[in-house]
Amino acid sequence: MLGLTVVVKFIVDSNVGKLARWLRMMGYDALFYQDIDDDKMIKIALFQGRVVLTRDTQIMKRRLVTNGRLKAVLITDDAPRAQLRQVVRQLDLNCKVRPFSLCLECNANLVKRAKCEVHDRVPLHVFETQDEYMECPVCHRIYWQGTHWKAMSKELEEFASEA
Repeated sequence: MLGLTVVVKFIVDSNVGKLARWLRMMGYDALFYQDIDDDKMIKIALFQGRVVLTRDTQIMKRRLVTNGRLKAVLITDDAPRAQLRQVVRQLDLNCKVRPFSLCLECNANLVKRAKCEVHDRVPLHVFETQDEYMECPVCHRIYWQGTHWKAMSKELEEFASEA
């Protein structure tokens, strides 16, 4: 599988919210709103050129979807990994488009930070063992390549080989 060279942007319906984190982990822009009505979600998707990911069969019946003006994918499984597998296969996505470049919580692009900039914002052990950091400019979470990052990287590698 070659994967898309065009970066696809998504809007993820609240009924498949965990899918947004997986997509962000891979580097895909994936908006997620906890409480948003279908009409507003569709307007955002149209205005921003996003693909709607949903389990809502009623959205799939809307004229905008059936006539092809709005791209939407009906997610068929409950499990987030299976949902991601479906999206990757159906849209021929590259599993490593920009891994770990977006905030997993708020979808903003991460910014590199010098070690001296985060000394009072990470646990002492992390500061003593890590040299590279990224920060979300919106929610100010700090990321580093510790054990959690390694576990997520391993999951992405396994997923990429499955897909």
